[in-house]
Amino acid sequence: MAPVLQARAQTVPAAEDQEAPAAEPAAMPDADDADINGLELDWSQLNVDASTLATRPVSKSRSPQAAGSDMSWSSKNNANGSAGVSVKQPLSPFWDTRIGADMTVAPQPSTMSELLAEKVANGGNAPQSSGTAWAAITAPGVGSIWDKTAVEARVDPGQESSKLGTSLSKSLPLSDQYSLTLQNGYNVTQQGILPVPGIVARAARSYETEQSARLNIADTGTSLVAGQTLSSTDDKWLRKIGAEQKLFDGVSISGSIGETPLGATSKSLTAGYKHSW
Repeated sequence: MAPVLQARAQTVPAAEDQEAPAAEPAAMPDADDADINGLELDWSQLNVDASTLATRPVSKSRSPQAAGSDMSWSSKNNANGSAGVSVKQPLSPFWDTRIGADMTVAPQPSTMSELLAEKVANGGNAPQSSGTAWAAITAPGVGSIWDKTAVEARVDPGQESSKLGTSLSKSLPLSDQYSLTLQNGYNVTQQGILPVPGIVARAARSYETEQSARLNIADTGTSLVAGQTLSSTDDKWLRKIGAEQKLFDGVSISGSIGETPLGATSKSLTAGYKHSW
């Protein structure tokens, strides 16, 4: 037995210079082996349909509600050189619930001459950036009385003011090209007062009601508006008329003439650009 073991030890170094032969398969354990005796294997886990292995899992498609819940942005240039930026985020398609913010970004003058020109154009004060946060909900109306109910709440931290408004509107199609929209609005505005030493600060609250009629012309993209407002701080209705013309690619121009509490006439002409992405 000793000579045989020595011969095997001498043949090992010679095999290192040659390619190692393929390893022999390990011997299958005996069913009577004590290590596996009594071990129960669940072979049902291997019962898999091979045809499903080549099929990629189907990705979950986004529901229409999730696809329409993306945040949207819009911007427009104001006449005083500032830019208006708005962001809106839908919350739920049920009753069209949404939140957002409206911001006014004032330009930063690079030279003293530009600063003086902006002050002259804005009544001696340089335009300031500001912003308001809002939440709104739109619900259907009641029968044939009105078509839509809208409620909106706004908060302006810079001015320490808040506003809660609701409006009822009804659309009346006059023909294929003309339609009339009637709207009644009610607003409650609360304005904060800066605290003064020795004086208790109380918020001032005002109420306002608004009535308007809007005639839309589909062919030309023109809208004619006539309305009136009554505030708790005024003693008479203030009337206003205006028009809006859509030009192209979100560009529109609008003008209005209205009364003021002091009796003078207020005139405005604005051009805007609105783009959502």
